[in-house]
Amino acid sequence: MSAEAADREAVSGSRPCTPPQASWFEFLLDPSLLEQHLQGRHPGICLQQIRNLLREKNYILSDFLFLSFCLIDSLTIPVLNMLLNELLCASRVPPGVKHVDLDLSTLPPTTAMAVLIYNRWAIRTIVLSSFPEKQTKPGPHQLNMMSLVQQEKELTDNILSVLREQAADSITVLEGALNIKKDFYIHTLRTLDLLAADPSTANGETESSTAGLRISADHLHCQVHYDLGGIHFQQGCSDPSVYEKAREHFRMARELLTKLDSSASLCCVDEQRLAGYWSACKTLTEASDPSESQLTPYGQISCFMRNHDYGVKLVVYSFNILFVCLCVLNDRDRSLEEVCHKLCVCNAVRDALEGGVLSVSFHQLLLKPSKNTISFLLEVCTRSLDKEHRSETSKRKMAIFIKTVCNRLEDVSLAFTVSSHKLFMELLHDEEKKILMEQMRKTSATVNLSAKQLPSFYDIPASASVNISQLEQQLILSLDPRHIRQILIELHGMAERPFWRVNSKWEVPVDYVNVILAIKDNLTRDLVYILMAKGLHCISIKDFAHARQLFTACLELVTEFSPKLRQVMLNELLLMEVRGHEAGAAEGNMERPPPDLVSRVRGYLEMRIHVTSQHCSGYLPLRQTVGEECVVFMLNWRENEYLTLQVPQSLVNSNPYIKLGQLIASTCKELPGPKESRRTAKELWEVVVQICSVSSQHKRSSDGRVIMYMIFFISQDDIVNEVTAEHISIWPSSLANLQSVDVEAVVVTLKELVNYALSLNPNNQSWLCTQADIYFVTNQYSAAMHYYLQAGTVCSDYFTKPVPPDVYTDQVLKRMIKCCSLLNCHTQVAVLCQFLREVDYMTAFKALQEQNSHDSMDSFYDYIWDVTILEYLTYIHHKRGESDKRQVAIKAIGQTELNSSNPEEVLQLAAQKRKKKFLQALAKLYF
Repeated sequence: MSAEAADREAVSGSRPCTPPQASWFEFLLDPSLLEQHLQGRHPGICLQQIRNLLREKNYILSDFLFLSFCLIDSLTIPVLNMLLNELLCASRVPPGVKHVDLDLSTLPPTTAMAVLIYNRWAIRTIVLSSFPEKQTKPGPHQLNMMSLVQQEKELTDNILSVLREQAADSITVLEGALNIKKDFYIHTLRTLDLLAADPSTANGETESSTAGLRISADHLHCQVHYDLGGIHFQQGCSDPSVYEKAREHFRMARELLTKLDSSASLCCVDEQRLAGYWSACKTLTEASDPSESQLTPYGQISCFMRNHDYGVKLVVYSFNILFVCLCVLNDRDRSLEEVCHKLCVCNAVRDALEGGVLSVSFHQLLLKPSKNTISFLLEVCTRSLDKEHRSETSKRKMAIFIKTVCNRLEDVSLAFTVSSHKLFMELLHDEEKKILMEQMRKTSATVNLSAKQLPSFYDIPASASVNISQLEQQLILSLDPRHIRQILIELHGMAERPFWRVNSKWEVPVDYVNVILAIKDNLTRDLVYILMAKGLHCISIKDFAHARQLFTACLELVTEFSPKLRQVMLNELLLMEVRGHEAGAAEGNMERPPPDLVSRVRGYLEMRIHVTSQHCSGYLPLRQTVGEECVVFMLNWRENEYLTLQVPQSLVNSNPYIKLGQLIASTCKELPGPKESRRTAKELWEVVVQICSVSSQHKRSSDGRVIMYMIFFISQDDIVNEVTAEHISIWPSSLANLQSVDVEAVVVTLKELVNYALSLNPNNQSWLCTQADIYFVTNQYSAAMHYYLQAGTVCSDYFTKPVPPDVYTDQVLKRMIKCCSLLNCHTQVAVLCQFLREVDYMTAFKALQEQNSHDSMDSFYDYIWDVTILEYLTYIHHKRGESDKRQVAIKAIGQTELNSSNPEEVLQLAAQKRKKKFLQALAKLYF
């Protein structure tokens, strides 16, 4: 023994439970040690040890490979993967050729066997990896091994990923082996030694290929059928039709297993698991086995359940069946609970007819039964009397049982269901019926039936009394994913047709329709379509709670069979979260989005780099609106650093929405310095002009969700037709090719933009002025006045303070004057002419000359403080002979505060007072 081994044995003396670990070089010194090690209680050996062995001494490969196959369950996936690849090399499997392309019948037996061993192991590993494993917590002495364990786990995951990708090829290889009827040979120590001794030997029918351990075709076929059955059974979760293939393979494995001599057999089939697989396949495929059904009670019960024959046939079984079902109920789904309820009902009917005492479980069931349970109970009662118990005694016992049920039911609506049944009418005496009905009426008088909830998921009757139209109505109304699924199961049991067409308002995006309708299973296709359509509807009405439930259920469903639809649902869930957060912001919740949501938005945008570059018909369908709203989300929450600095350039070049978002973010980021920002602003301007050009083939009106600093010009020669806005100085002052711009598209875009901005901040005076300008240039003068006045209101506390001159600029005032003129409110025009920095007497005098004025004329004279205009009014009225109006004008001139000899401060106060009152009067007219 080496010194290192001796030291290790001495140290391990204090821990007798831990066997000494052999170093890799000890196997080289003593080849028999390898066999002893692998046959021991702890045959673990690390991957590095094996690599050292293979590197240092080739002849030991034969010993290690052979002994490893005998202990295949004791080795880890990375170790087995390496060993089996060594076996393929040692067996002269042609390198660089896919196994699926090999003709096994033409290969030497040991070579073909090596290929089959590898592919059987691949399939078996895929199946076993799908089984849940209990995670063991490391002890204190194992903490230093955690990094090695993590490395092995990562290596195992990588190997499993490759095996799953090659699963279809492995299945094809194994299916091809079933067509080979000759015997196979597996390598032994001798055959591997022969290969190692003479590497140049041709791979023909030599001693090295036929001197191995003979494996009969039946032995191999039995194992291959078992392995293929296992992988098809696993695939049945996503494609139920595959269960038929699994059942056929398990059937063949069972038949071959009975032919083989178990004592001499090398076939490693887990017979208990095979029996379980066989039973499960029969149930899932609803296949019957007449011999088994006749021999075992389980077979008979399974047959009854498959045929939905829960009547008298199940009554003959004892309470033991119900007890067993109840014991396993916690590990099963809702359908088993329903079976337990039906068994309990059957036992209760039997007890009633035999004069026995009703069980406690039945009384508990009557405390809160579903309509389904009551419907089934009445069906069993009817069939029991029809088939076996026709005597008067049996009828009387049944009448007593029905009375008991009516008395025990707390739900009055269920009690009325029983009382309206034909058995109640036929079996009970008139006096009994009268007493029971009176009791139910008294009970119903104390119950507010209108306050009861709608029928829940499991209240849907399964009896034939429920017709398809009723179920379809519930399908339309329900927002509970489990409820929807249960309804569809019942509908598909009644009729085979596409129920996703029940409601014409169920719509899914056209991008997804083909993918969903390509689902082969009709029930799954209906369920995916309806869950998505209902979820999208809930988002449209801002019912995000139900939308999340529906989309989550749909995600869980499609994850089982379609990676493409799984990504689609993840994208839709992201869009839902984005819209939910935006909706909250619109309602005043300005809390920043969680970092996880921002990260997911970035992930979606960057995912489009490689997805949009694919042009094949099977690439992932992406909704354009998801990308748009993700960009808008980043803009609204000022993720400018990401859009301007961190976003990949390849994404900017390939995605026009990212490009536009980047330009908007850059322009906003540079707004504090107009001169520095003009280069970016000009680039943004050019992109937007291109979007709004007539030559653009794909014009779309904006949904108004972009940041509000961006604005356009309605470029016309007349200055009064220009739309003004905040930060207008950063934009170019002219257009090179005005004729190419679709002005109508610009107007629509601008309207949508400003409307949405004002919905978020209705008190922004700059946006209110922009809105007024839009109405002005589109000839909607009353609406324009409304928004001009509202802009002044929000910044002057309803005109109790002076309106800032940067809000009511001369240009804004001139537009207000023009609005009033075109509305034939000429006196208002004259008053507004005073508001300009230099009073526009020409316009004022011209307006006062108009006799067809739609305003109240002289009622506005009190708001005029300019004496020149008042003097002109007296002259006009004198000329027209309008003495009353002339007197009003003279009275206004005579007010002492308008005396031109007064100090400037007094005159300014007089003007401000009249401005305030006039604007308040206008607000009453136009608001």
